[in-house]
Amino acid sequence: MTRTTDTARLPLLLTELRLPTVARLWPSIGDTADTEGWPAARTLATLLEHEVAERANRRTARHLADARLPAGKTLDTFDFAATPMVSLARINALAAGDSWLDSGTNILLFGPPGVGKTHLSAALGHALVEAGHRVLFTRTTDLVQQLQTARQELRLAAAIEKLDKYRLLILDDLSYVRKSQAETSVLFELISARYERRSILITANQPFGAWDDIFPDPAMTVAAIDRLVHHAIILEMNTASYRQKTAQARITDITSSADPSPSN
Repeated sequence: MTRTTDTARLPLLLTELRLPTVARLWPSIGDTADTEGWPAARTLATLLEHEVAERANRRTARHLADARLPAGKTLDTFDFAATPMVSLARINALAAGDSWLDSGTNILLFGPPGVGKTHLSAALGHALVEAGHRVLFTRTTDLVQQLQTARQELRLAAAIEKLDKYRLLILDDLSYVRKSQAETSVLFELISARYERRSILITANQPFGAWDDIFPDPAMTVAAIDRLVHHAIILEMNTASYRQKTAQARITDITSSADPSPSN
């Protein structure tokens, strides 16, 4: 009778303690423990290990959704053979995060359009989320517009502080920001606020020499570059456009399949 009463109470107790995985698994694991004669400590440890693992999976799923990473762009789908100047071993080391994120080190990813900068940055972000880090992926122009709105509403400092929860902020396509857009100095304020505290990954089509087109004045350009480069890992992807090569290969395949086979 006591055992039956305890069994009936368990679902209520586990719900109260917010242990849904234990509540779901305890009947089957309990039966296994009874059959195999597990000690109580092993049974409890097994149940709690499942609970911890499930919580980690749910947390990762939430953080992946919050990161806004482009779908399908992971390290497994990135063509490292097409970009030999990018070391797979180095990217795998960066994917672990830890030391470079702890020091607020930035990653600057340069290369012409179509070489895979967005794919690689998103893939790295995905790996970091899987490793337990908070990441946000955004087009630089979109974030600049959001920060401009925050400034107009006198909440710029709060908006920048809110981004602190992300250990890595991925700013894609920096080169498309132009100083002709109103108040792009908010980008400089973001860079300054994260300097030596939180990491930024920037993808850009143009090298530093062309960044005068982004910030309102040369002094701000120099100051922004100085803050980004002080603790930075610079990756250059100066290769032919991957999109162009893929399109050309597709055209070649279509042409080949359309050619009639020579008659005997």
